Amino acid sequence: MRYSAEHKQKTRERVLAEAARAIREEGPHQLGVADVMAKAGLTHGGFYAHFKSKDDLVAATIDQMFALGRERMALETSDRPPAEALRNYVNFYLSRSHRDARESGCPLPYLAADAPRLTEATRERFAAGFRGLRDGLAAKLALLGEADPDQAAASMLAEMVGALSLARAEPEPAKSDDILKRSRKALRERFKLEPQS
Repeated sequence: MRYSAEHKQKTRERVLAEAARAIREEGPHQLGVADVMAKAGLTHGGFYAHFKSKDDLVAATIDQMFALGRERMALETSDRPPAEALRNYVNFYLSRSHRDARESGCPLPYLAADAPRLTEATRERFAAGFRGLRDGLAAKLALLGEADPDQAAASMLAEMVGALSLARAEPEPAKSDDILKRSRKALRERFKLEPQS
């Protein structure tokens, strides 16, 4: 039986969603193709209709995870003045809800530690995903008159990823919340994102 291109795309998206869940839970090296396919409601044999290899699946999943990250950035920043847009994104990124959303959220904290051990092609996908998020922040920082918006955006993103990772690792909820709160405050002050009175 032949399926339509739309059906094939929806099936691929289901597989990518399951692969993203698996990567977030166990990391890209523990990803099991048979398990991902079963959770997507498919047989292992159907895998090669969508992907060339496990590495191809991991790379495509990383692309998908970063695409969703850019969508979330757009949701928080679109149609807002640059300072408000960045403040919204910092507040979202360093929030309890983002910290606790283990099945979704920015892929950088999930993937950064594993990225050096991925294939070169997959690391390139990771780097491109990082650049996409950095460029989104840099565009807003440029509108605020930042002298080197790319460097400032990379620094902002690095602090957010680090703070979120540390907050997720901290076992005491109050201390975890404090990590997020202090980093939110520091970033908003450093980049002058607080509302002007």
